[in-house]
Amino acid sequence: MTAGGEPRIVVLPDPDGVADAAAELIAAALCAAAGARGRADWATTGGSAPSAIYRRLVSPPLRDEVPWPDVHVWWGDDRFVRRTDALSNVLPADRELLDRVPIQGRNVHPVPVDAALDGSHDAAWAAEAYERELRDADLPVMGGWPVFDLVLIGIGPDGHLLSVFPGSAALDEPAAWMLPIPAPTHVEPHVERVTLNPRVLDVAGHILVVVHGESKAQILGKVLGTERDATRLPAQLARRAGATWLLDEAAAAALPEELR
Repeated sequence: MTAGGEPRIVVLPDPDGVADAAAELIAAALCAAAGARGRADWATTGGSAPSAIYRRLVSPPLRDEVPWPDVHVWWGDDRFVRRTDALSNVLPADRELLDRVPIQGRNVHPVPVDAALDGSHDAAWAAEAYERELRDADLPVMGGWPVFDLVLIGIGPDGHLLSVFPGSAALDEPAAWMLPIPAPTHVEPHVERVTLNPRVLDVAGHILVVVHGESKAQILGKVLGTERDATRLPAQLARRAGATWLLDEAAAAALPEELR
């Protein structure tokens, strides 16, 4: 699995500027997809990236521009915790987005972790159930992979994306759309995950990578540096033509000058 070309890298002054630009790009992508095929499929993320973006999306004018009844919200990954847990990737969307826009409940597709826990099932069960839901959802399929109109991604401190960590077996999985991931021991939180296969990035309509803060500067310098090794730096899978990376000045501090 290889990434081709280079992304568009945009460096903005601060996290507020990043959130503003990300919300505008997300709104434009959702509007374009809904206009072209009657629905938009968005795989969103968790962590520190989305909350400020969601707050922009629920405020005018973007709230009124996006055709929310035509939007389907998916998650690129989630931790194996309940939806109400502070570690859940769904919780920020519940708090900041989903109750504030006219999106239909049946169009919201969290990873079924609650159902797994209620039934004493494991992360593999949740991955299989989510894959069945994806396959039944009438998303376009290209090269055997579901095509999301938009995938929003953050970058982890070790260079991971989604829940695909350095050296992960997910990097070599040839067929499964969703995968259970053991709890990482090298980064927090140390909990099991469920993740999309990173190969979906090869066919996504738009990839939006959002990173801010000085704590991410060194890893971004490596991810966007001269060495290409997606096994060691999975975030490089989003380093491809057609992707947009929005960074603030602090996160971009270690980038080569030509990329700033």
